[in-house]
Amino acid sequence: MFETLRNAWKIEDLRKKLIYTMLVLLVVRIGSAIPVPFIDPSFLKAMVDSTGNLLGYLDMLTGGAFSQATLFALSISPYITASIVIQLLTVAIPALERLAKEGQEGQERLKKITRYTTVALAVLQAVAYYTMFRRTPGAVAYTDGAYGVLAALSIIGAFTAGAMLVVWLGERIDDKGIGNGISLILFAGIVSRIPASIGDMIKLMIEQKGIMFLWVPLIAVIFLAEIAFIVLMNNAERRIPVQYAKRVVGRKMYGGQSSFMPIKVNMSGVLPVIFASTFLAIPGTIGGFLNLNPAEHPYWTAFFNMFSYRSIFYAVLYFLLIIGFNYFYIAIQYNPIEMANNLRKNNGAIPGIRPGKPTSDFITKVISKITLVGALMLAAIAILPIIITAVTGMNVALGGTSIIIIVGVALDTVRSLESQMMMRHYKGFLE
Repeated sequence: MFETLRNAWKIEDLRKKLIYTMLVLLVVRIGSAIPVPFIDPSFLKAMVDSTGNLLGYLDMLTGGAFSQATLFALSISPYITASIVIQLLTVAIPALERLAKEGQEGQERLKKITRYTTVALAVLQAVAYYTMFRRTPGAVAYTDGAYGVLAALSIIGAFTAGAMLVVWLGERIDDKGIGNGISLILFAGIVSRIPASIGDMIKLMIEQKGIMFLWVPLIAVIFLAEIAFIVLMNNAERRIPVQYAKRVVGRKMYGGQSSFMPIKVNMSGVLPVIFASTFLAIPGTIGGFLNLNPAEHPYWTAFFNMFSYRSIFYAVLYFLLIIGFNYFYIAIQYNPIEMANNLRKNNGAIPGIRPGKPTSDFITKVISKITLVGALMLAAIAILPIIITAVTGMNVALGGTSIIIIVGVALDTVRSLESQMMMRHYKGFLE
C-alpha cells in the first residue's frame, strides 16, 4: 500500500488529486471542531457515554463530532441512512428498479433522489436531537421565548447545513480526488479517534500497572492480526468456471473462451454490522431517555441491561443478527435467476451444469455457502472487541465495525490508485 502511494505521488496528475483529497478531508476535520451555538457539549457527552447507546454509535461514525456538538455533528449519517433506504426501496418499487437498470442516466437520477432523501432525514434528525437536548436541563442555553426560537432554528439549521455540506464535500472528492468521498470522510473520522484511544490505553497501563502490562500489548497484537484477517477476507472469492460456446459470424469465429464468475466471500461489506449495531442500540437509547430508577422499575432495568455492550445476551444476539442481515442483504442484491439468464444470453454455461434452472440452482447453492462463511467471519470480527472488553474490563480503542470500515476504505482507495496508474502506463499498451 505504501509503495502504491509513493508511486502515485510521483505522477503529477495523481499528486494533485491526492493533495485535493487531503485538503477536503482537512476541511471536514476543521468543521468537526466548530461548535454549534446555544448547546453545552458537556451534557451531550454524558448522554453519548451511556453504554449501548445509539448516540455513541453515531459519535463513532462522526469521529467524535456529535459528542462535541459541532457543525458536522450529523456528518454523513443521514446520507448513509438515505442510501440504505433507497437501495432497499429499489427492490420493492418497480419504478426505482427500472431506474437502477437504465445505466448512467438512471444512476444519476437515483443519486438525486438519495440527495433529497438525505435533506429530509437530516432535518428530521436535527429536530429530533434538538428536542432531546431541550428536554435535558442545562443542555440548551435558551428554551423559551424569542431566544428559544432563535436557538432552535440555529441548532436545527446548523446540523442540517453541516450534514449537506459534508455530502457536498464527499462528492467533490468523487469528482476531483481519489477514491469514494463519503467512505473517505467516514474513514477520516474514525482514524482521528485512534491517537486519543491509544493514549487512554497507555495511560491506563501506566496507572493500573500489573496485568495491564500484558493486556495492552496483547490487544495491539490482536488488533494487527484482525486487520490481516479482514484483508484476507475482503480479497477471498469463490470462482465459478464458465465456458463460452463458439459461434461463427460471417467469416470470423467468436467465443470458445474459458472464464470464471467471481463471488466474493464478503459480498455485503460492513452493512450487516451497521444494521445489527443500529438495531441493538435502540433499546439502550430508549432506556437512556427514560432514565428509570432501578428500585422502582427492576424488570425494565434488567431488560435494558440485557442490551448492554458488555452482556452475553448482547454478544449472542449481535452475532446472530449479523448473520441474518448478511443473508437478507445478499438476497436483495443478487438474483441467481438473472445471473443464469445473462449466462445463457452470452452463450455461456457452467461446465457440467445445464443452462436455465439447474444453473440458477447451482449459483444459489454456491452463494448460500459463501454467504454463511462470510457472515461467520464478519460476526467473529464484530464480537471480538466485546469479548476482549468482557475479559479485560477495558474499553477497546476500535470496535469491529470501525476496523472493517478502515481496512475496506483503505483497500478500495489503493485499488483506485492502482487502476489510475495502470491507465497512465501508455508504453505497456503500445508494446
